[in-house]
Amino acid sequence: MIISVPHRQPDFPRLIIRGARVIDPHSGRDAHEDLFIANGSIQAILPAGQSQPDFTADRVLEARGAVVAPGLIDLSARLREPGFEYRATLESEMKAAVAGGVTRLVCPPDTDPPLDEPGLVEMLKHRARNLAQAHVHPLGALTVRLAGEQLTEMAELTEAGCVGFSQALRPLVDTQVLYRSMQYAKTFDYPIWLYARDPWLGASGVAHSGPMAGRLGLPGVPVASETLRLLTLFELVRLTGVRLHVCRLSSAAGVELVRKAKAEGLPVTADVAVHHLHLIDIDIGDFDPSLRVDPPFRSQRDREALRLGLLDGTIDVICSDHAPVDDDAKQLPFGEAESGVIGLELLLPLALKWASEAGIGLPQTLGFLTDKPAAILARDAGQIRVGGQADLCLFEPSAHWVVTNDTLFSQGRNTPYLGRELEGRVMATFVDGRCVFERSGR
Repeated sequence: MIISVPHRQPDFPRLIIRGARVIDPHSGRDAHEDLFIANGSIQAILPAGQSQPDFTADRVLEARGAVVAPGLIDLSARLREPGFEYRATLESEMKAAVAGGVTRLVCPPDTDPPLDEPGLVEMLKHRARNLAQAHVHPLGALTVRLAGEQLTEMAELTEAGCVGFSQALRPLVDTQVLYRSMQYAKTFDYPIWLYARDPWLGASGVAHSGPMAGRLGLPGVPVASETLRLLTLFELVRLTGVRLHVCRLSSAAGVELVRKAKAEGLPVTADVAVHHLHLIDIDIGDFDPSLRVDPPFRSQRDREALRLGLLDGTIDVICSDHAPVDDDAKQLPFGEAESGVIGLELLLPLALKWASEAGIGLPQTLGFLTDKPAAILARDAGQIRVGGQADLCLFEPSAHWVVTNDTLFSQGRNTPYLGRELEGRVMATFVDGRCVFERSGR
């Protein structure tokens, strides 16, 4: 049970979180301890109940029964600004982020206009800083307008705050342009983040090529679309040595190719969307447009390979792949509906659900959401340590809640989990030691 004892709340309060189970996957810390926070950082970590002389708290949180973890880091969250404010706003999605315990997130460049100019990146980061909630790390567009023809000014975009370069879901058809982009990125050690989907094979598909798509009469996306692109990308990595992050693996064959690339020593990392750890192609049998995603949900065998890929280190990170879509674009026949699901607020409970089914503990599970994505971002984050930044997620792992329109903060409602009960709920989120979200009615 969590009990709040407020005193006064300055901009950077002196805070004590008492009695929670403190889990830090990076260091292996897992104990019931008290955290002492001041000036935005962790000043001390002591055994539960032990006093800290000369520390006067502005606020005390009695957090027995809860878990304190590093703030979650989500490597894919579309905030829909600039250009798509009718789907979601920066304000709504940042609220959703901190409500989900996410204190740091990466946003893809497929806004309108795309993030291909430094001014756009600076504007986005300025708006995010003014909201004073989660830290936002934009990916810059790899090519101008994401058109796949002319490289962007990567150095200027990096100076503006981009952490890497991507085409998002836009295909880069010209392999020569892709090769040149990797050569340039390697020169300055910029990471490239790319989806593994062939520009032509299955380009018009909306579901996994298999018996279910055949029965439903839906155009398919074959697994070969993913593997062919991976083979191309890995060959270019061999030629250039660029750091490559593979976004949203979806197939057993794709996992095996990444496994071989890592065994070879290629500088490759990979992530999986949390919904791909649970749902498969059979789930689209009712033509529910909320299940229209890219890449599509594949077979049960593919899902099991994704789960195993996490456990053996082939896949590094779990992300939400958060993508708010308005009702006009989503509530259409399956083949016409826009792809995407929301996930910022579901990332933690769905990861915990997978962990429970896989039989793994909280420390290992939280590692896929904290220090491992921090390593990909090359940021000193995703840890709980004395002197470290006080970005924290306080949650009750056994709390049950039902996903409804009233329990979500995201402007998007496009999720197949509406009406379902999940276990594990964020109670409070702290960024730089400030409480940026606290669930009421506890």
